[in-house]
Amino acid sequence: MSKSYTIGELARLAGVPTSTLRYYERAGLLKPSSRSEGNYRLYGERDLERLRFIRAAQATGFALDDVTALLDHRHATASSCHEVQELIRHRLEEVERRMADLRHVEEVLKGALATCQKTEKPGHCEVIDQLDHTTGVPPKSSQPRRSKKNP
Repeated sequence: MSKSYTIGELARLAGVPTSTLRYYERAGLLKPSSRSEGNYRLYGERDLERLRFIRAAQATGFALDDVTALLDHRHATASSCHEVQELIRHRLEEVERRMADLRHVEEVLKGALATCQKTEKPGHCEVIDQLDHTTGVPPKSSQPRRSKKNP
């Protein structure tokens, strides 16, 4: 008979809080293998492997919707490799957009710091004045995000 883990044991083995496991269950990523007589969630070795795969995919930068797709391809044939490549390309494009946004923010902050240092007056800050008169310009790429929030 294979080893069974409670939600707390599985969480400890994976280094995540139990709330993460419950979230994954609600999201359809991880389901208990069975329930105890007291209706407690029970997980097996395959669930632990699946959880580690989910965490590794997230650590690589994949959003949970991508992880769902990767899980679908995990035990598929080699023909699924093309679809995985598409997921990777999409994620890479997302990372590149975010990096461009961050570079833009970095430049804005550097400019604001230079303004502060150049125009420093007691009781007055030029950057505050500029922010007061700004309408809130979105970052350069300002394209909609596709990823779901990762716990």
